[in-house]
Parts: sequence; structure tokens; C-alpha cells
Amino acid sequence: MDDLFSQAEPSPPELRIAQLRKEIRHHDDLYYLQAAPKISDSDYDRLFRELETLESQHPEYADPNSPTQRVGGQPIEGFTQVKHLVPMLSIDDVFELDPATTDSPAAELIAFYQRLQKNLDRENIDVTVEPKIDGVAVSLVYREGVLAYAATRGDGETGDDITHNVRTIRSVPLHLSGTAPSLLEVRGEIFMPNEAFAAMNAERDEQGLPTFANPRNATAGTLKQLDPKKVADRPLEFLAHGIGAYEGPELTTEDDFSALLSQLSIPRNQPLLHVTSLDQLLVAIEQLNHERHHLAYGTDGAVVKVSSYQERRQLGFRSRAPRWAAAYKFRPEQKETVLNAITIQVGRTGVLTPVAELEPVLVSGTTVSRATLHNEEEIQRKDVRIHDTVLIEKAGEIIPAVVKVILEKRPHGTQPFSLFDHVGGKCPSCGGPIAREEGFVAWRCGNFECPAQAVSKIKQFASRKALDIEGVGETVAEALVSRGHCTTPLDLFTLSHEQLATLNLGTDEEPRRFGEKNATKVVESLERARIKPLDRWLFAMGIRQVGESASKELARLHEQLPDLAHSEVLRALRDDNRADAKKKNEVLLPYQVSADVGGAVAESVLTFFESDAGQHVLERMEALQLDPRSSNFLPKPGEADLDTLPLAGKTFVLTGTLSIGRDEMKRQLESKGAKVSGSISKNTDYLLAGEGGGSKRDKAEKLGVQVITEDQAREML
Repeated sequence: MDDLFSQAEPSPPELRIAQLRKEIRHHDDLYYLQAAPKISDSDYDRLFRELETLESQHPEYADPNSPTQRVGGQPIEGFTQVKHLVPMLSIDDVFELDPATTDSPAAELIAFYQRLQKNLDRENIDVTVEPKIDGVAVSLVYREGVLAYAATRGDGETGDDITHNVRTIRSVPLHLSGTAPSLLEVRGEIFMPNEAFAAMNAERDEQGLPTFANPRNATAGTLKQLDPKKVADRPLEFLAHGIGAYEGPELTTEDDFSALLSQLSIPRNQPLLHVTSLDQLLVAIEQLNHERHHLAYGTDGAVVKVSSYQERRQLGFRSRAPRWAAAYKFRPEQKETVLNAITIQVGRTGVLTPVAELEPVLVSGTTVSRATLHNEEEIQRKDVRIHDTVLIEKAGEIIPAVVKVILEKRPHGTQPFSLFDHVGGKCPSCGGPIAREEGFVAWRCGNFECPAQAVSKIKQFASRKALDIEGVGETVAEALVSRGHCTTPLDLFTLSHEQLATLNLGTDEEPRRFGEKNATKVVESLERARIKPLDRWLFAMGIRQVGESASKELARLHEQLPDLAHSEVLRALRDDNRADAKKKNEVLLPYQVSADVGGAVAESVLTFFESDAGQHVLERMEALQLDPRSSNFLPKPGEADLDTLPLAGKTFVLTGTLSIGRDEMKRQLESKGAKVSGSISKNTDYLLAGEGGGSKRDKAEKLGVQVITEDQAREML
């Protein structure tokens, strides 16, 4: 951003004003509409302040559509627009200045209070001071005590109706308690608490999903959702801090409004400090700056408001903000420190996350020695290198983050960071191969025996569509791992009945035994799992790119698990990059490989089984006498014995209600050589239709696919 603030030659005012307006509109769009800001708040504030200054110096270039004449972003598409009953204006910012450049960091706040003194013609002005919540502004309109609608600020005149999303937030009352006024418009902030935000980001990191820059960014992105179920899954809260339209008993001060909120059980912003002089104001600001680090939500400043409503009316408004309030923005506390190393953590889903190991430094009241770097793409974007001097701050005053590298302090000989090279292409937890799928930023470990992934892998291994081990869900998997009984899914086959029966699912203080009956179910399920077909085992192993359909096709092509490690068909698929390789490659032609297995699947399977980790899995399975066989082995359909596999080469789709479960019907068809697909195409041979199934039946008729009954299918079997 340096070119925006320190240009070699000053631009003509008209040109610079145009540049700033364009740049600010761009960042408004990123912030308000896309919830994906690209610059820091302080950089945005500097742009905005420069534009305000230039416009005041050159009124001949005034434009009613300038960002300085507006409050925020436009309502986004997809929501109904609501006109605010009373304009929902923003509050002017005043900034804490850099102590290195001034003797009075609070000079702008002092100037604000002095303007109040001048306009009200007295020295002592009663004002309130409260935290500036780092959230999304919202208006809640109650009529006769019932929530009528909720809206975003939008452009200050019109916002988006987000009632369907706000109703999911438990701290927002849908009906007010006590005697409610006939009309009450409450202004406040929707936000994400610090701990919930950190937990959500950690979960997204583990899943290889992009993380949110700060809680406000996460909140804005959540409120943009059209599906309220997705909003309900996010930990949002609401606090009130202002009033809009109102019809009820007279309110004369901010204390009256606070009392009304308490009476109606509407959660309100706290603490609310009262001061009556400039000296008291400066003390209160310092107190709040210290205490805000202990609040449950992110803050970036303090809001100062004249307490008396009559004096507010006397002071009035400017075009986009009231004269009786100001938001004092604290300087983000940033510290320089040295990045000593980068370590790689392996999450429970196999995602490798780089972490900066820092020379300890005090930031925002706590000592910071580690900071997440999220992923390799983020490291490369910031060009972070080991031994760099970096600037650290807490994102939203919560999570330690590397802001940027101090390039002028970079030691000679540092190298760009490569995660793959850093770990030698192997998972630091288990030594298994790592891979990054196309279109994703995260590197993952694909070894189903990886100890770091034990819980999630055991859960997958035992799931119904995998080995169907009854009684082993996430809670049991957590207990097996935490109690030291299992570090990999294959350890399940070493468990005794007694170990399972006495397994403590609770805490040491409040134990909860798994029990004899549950233990028996697991032992019996494990015995049945031993003879489950190869495709179920392949799906259970959770190899990257290998889903249920790919597992079926791989099992058709290979009779036993070790066959995959030296499969000629998989090597041909991996090595031949032609789009029509399956039709032109002489090795592949007789196998008639379906679309479920291609180059990406072949690469993933071969990489795993050729690795040391994959070889260890095969050795361990042999030691445990686990030898799954294919139940649909038919590598070359042209050579099939039609007496034993009468449906070889035929593709079925199932729809409607059958006399037996679909999984059982699917198993029976596949046992006779058929392939069962989930969707109809021109390559489908039969649609097996039970009761219902209208849409698939219609599509089958359009494509000329033969529709058969369950009785006809049984004749084929």
C-alpha cells in the first residue's frame, strides 16, 4: 500500500481524489459485499482520511456519491431491501495517534470533546464511554414487543432484510419481556465471540478451508448466507448499543435507554462508563483500553456519546454522522520479532498446518511465541522465510498473526519456504506421503494409519458404508485414542472384549463404562468386517480421491489389496495424460475402466501403496490375517463367464421404494457383474424403479433407458 500514501510526485488534487474514491469503493466492496478485506483497518482509515482532507481543501470537486458522503456498502443481491425508519448513520472515527510522532496520542479525541464544549457552551459535558464492538451493525425493529424484522446498515438509508438469519441468534429476543413500547428500533452489533471464532478457524484450518481474517469478517460472511441453517451453525451473538425509531415513554438520557433494554431483556453493550469532564474521559479511555483485552469479544476502540438526548438534538448531525458521538480507534498493537523456525502440525483430518515459532514478544497483554501461518499459499503471498524479522499483531486483538516481513532486516541467504521440501514430502506425524489436490491450498497426509488422524480415521473405518462396525462412533473413537488403546484403525482388531467393556467414555471424575453388551456388538462386528469385500475396505481406508464409486471400480479391477501396489492398469492411467486414453491405450482398452477411476485416483492409490506407510499397512494387515477379496472382480468384461456373471457390463440405476433396502439390492446386482450408478445417463442400461421415483423415471424415458420392475430385475439375477 506504500504507493497510495508516499508517492514520488504529488498527483493533481482532482486526479488523486478520483484515485482515492475508486480505491475506497473497491475496498468497500471487498469488505461489505464479499466479506473478504484485502487491507487492514488502519490502511483503510488512512485512505479515507486523506480523501476527507482533500475534499475539504477542494470543495470544487465535491461529489454526492463520494465514499465520504456515504455510510457503508450497498445491499447485496439476494436479499429484500428495507428502508430504515430513521437513517442508520455511522459514527465519525477519531484516532489514537502514534506516540512516536506526537506528545498527545489522544489529540483527536480531545479535539472532539472541545467541540462539544464549544457547541454546548460549557466546560463539563456528560458523556458515556463503551467498547466499540468489532462486529456487523444491525437494526432490530420491534412492533408491540415482537420482532418485526432485522436489517443491515447498507447505505444508511436502505439495508438488507436479514430477519431469517437473525432469528437463529439465541441472544436476540423474538418477543420482548415486560411492557414493551409500540415501536422500538434497537441498533447494535452482531459478532462472533473470541473463543468461538478461534475454534471455528482452527476447524476450518484442519479441513483445509480458507480461514477468516477476523471475527467481523466471519460474521459478515455468515450474515450473507441465504440459508439460515448455515447461520444457525455459526456462533453469533448480539449486543445493543443505540436507538433508532421509537414510540413509547419519553427517554431523556442514555441511562434511560439502558434501563429500557434491561427491562425488556435485550442484551446491551457493557461496560458503560459515565464521565463529566475531559480529564475523566481520558482516564476512562485508558481504563477501557486495558479492560477490553478481557472481554469475550473483539474490540478496536471506544465509542463516546453525549448522554443527554436533548443535547444530542441540539448538536444535530452532519451528512453521514452525528455531531454528538465519536468512535475512538485504538492503534493496533504491533511488535517486531524474529521467526526462528516453522513447524508443521497435522490436524485430525490430515491437513498440514505451518506454525511460526517466534522469539517471545508481549502483544496486547499476552506473551506471543507462536502464530499460525495457515497454509503454504499464505506464506508465499507474504514471502515469509525462516530467520526473518516479522511484524506481529493479534488479528482482531485475539489470534496472533504475522502481518508482514520487515524486508530491510532480512538476513542474507534466506530461502523461499516450500512445505513439501520442508517435510521431505512426508507427513511429520507418520511418514506417509502428502499430497495437495488441484484447486485446494492445503497439503494433506493420506495415510489411514496416521496417529494424528486416529479419531477421524477410526470413525471413517467403522462407518456404515465402510466396515459397518456397530457401536464405534466418534465418542468411542475419542475414548479409544485418548485412553491409549488405539493409534490407528487397524488397532481395533487387537482389542479384547474386556478392554472394550471397561472402556471409560466419560471423565476420570465421572466415569461411564462402555459395557458388556456394547463390547460384544463391537467384537462381533469386527469379525464380520474381516470378510467384508475389498471395495468396502478400500472405502474404509479413506485414501484421497477414493470414494464409494471409485472403490467399487478398483475392486472390479483388482482381486486383492496388494494387487493395487503394482497394478498395470493404474500405472497406465497415471502415466497416459490423454483425454481419451481409456479408448486408445492398448493396456487400458480391455479393462473398460469407468469414469469413476481416472488419473487422479490412480496417482493417489499408487502413491499410497508404494510408500513406506502403505507397505506398512499391507504388512500389518497380513500379520492380523486380514485379506479382503473382491466380490465383483471382473477386470476384463469381454472375457466374462456370462453363466456366473450374467449382468457383466450392464449399468443399473435404482429409484423409488423397493421390497428390500437399496444397499442390499445394489449388492445383489453387483454380485452378478452389474455396475450400479447414482444418476441416469445415456450409458445407463436399466432403471430399476420401485414405487415413486418420478424424476428419474421421466429422465429415463427422455434418454430411451429401459425401465424395469423389481420382479424383472430378480429374473435377471
